[in-house]
Amino acid sequence: MQKYKQKTRKGTAKRFKVTGSGKVLRRSQNMRHIRRHKSKKAIRAYRKPVEVTGKWARRIKHMLGLR
Repeated sequence: MQKYKQKTRKGTAKRFKVTGSGKVLRRSQNMRHIRRHKSKKAIRAYRKPVEVTGKWARRIKHMLGLR
């Protein structure tokens, strides 16, 4: 008898990355518009990915089929 496969949520797969150690990374917010009021240092910091922690990280892994 054939088993069912879990489908990956594609919207989640495009927005998040899971590292080899299992951390979930996302892009920073506040990067899209109204940037002239923000410092250059802040704008550079927004380029770095941010770790997702807690329940959201577990939820995202579940959506990606990793749990």
